[in-house]
Amino acid sequence: MPLDIPLRKKLSAGEQAAGAWLTLPSTAIAKTIAKTSNVSWVLVDGEHGLINESQFYDLNNIIASCGVSPLIRIPAEEIWLIKRALDSGAHGLMVPMANNVEIVRKVVSACKYPPKGVRGFGPMFTHATGALGGTYKASADDDLLIAVQIEHPQAVEEIDQICAEGIDIAFIGPFDLAVSMGVEFGGPEHEAAIAKILAACKKAGKVAAIFCLTGEQAAKRFAQGFQMVSVTTDIDTLTDGLAAALTKATGKEAVGVKGYTTSTN
Repeated sequence: MPLDIPLRKKLSAGEQAAGAWLTLPSTAIAKTIAKTSNVSWVLVDGEHGLINESQFYDLNNIIASCGVSPLIRIPAEEIWLIKRALDSGAHGLMVPMANNVEIVRKVVSACKYPPKGVRGFGPMFTHATGALGGTYKASADDDLLIAVQIEHPQAVEEIDQICAEGIDIAFIGPFDLAVSMGVEFGGPEHEAAIAKILAACKKAGKVAAIFCLTGEQAAKRFAQGFQMVSVTTDIDTLTDGLAAALTKATGKEAVGVKGYTTSTN
């Protein structure tokens, strides 16, 4: 029996999938986000967020209970981190700084059971996927989602090879990409690299995804052909919403109040 992975079903149907970033280790916030209409996935941020592996299980289960897919971003491509994230019931994995095809190959192998890969067997806590034990293993290789972040010029150069390595999603980290390229965010060189990644994904039949902070940014990327886009982060929604309310209440504009990043490009 296949695992219950709502995001895979949505992507396989060719539908657009909007999601949000969770940086705070709160099941209450996670559920609030996941219960919001039109949210297809929640990224549990174990890289830059305040979330660690001891919180993965509870967050995965509360998000999945809302019919939404929890994806975990781990801080690095370490095999033990991949194992811990998947064994906690994540519907998929996101790996940052997948800067070359060798890193991507290592990630894919770590996500698959033998003979396809090297993942060890121990899915005792994969309740959020709707299956346990042998039932889980039977379809985990095919159903779990593997997303790698493209945020370095070498990854852009090798994007065709990366897309051929068994990933499901090439997820652009646009801020790191601009910094690593040494170019202006949103400038011609930056947008050309983004367009190249998008085209390579389309050609290879992979999901093209990108990080956005606002609905306006997300709508632009969906219109360009991206299938999977974030629309906000928990901390941005909290700080920006509070600042907007205070500005209306006091008539004084909030200064220096921002969440995930100060850029809104």
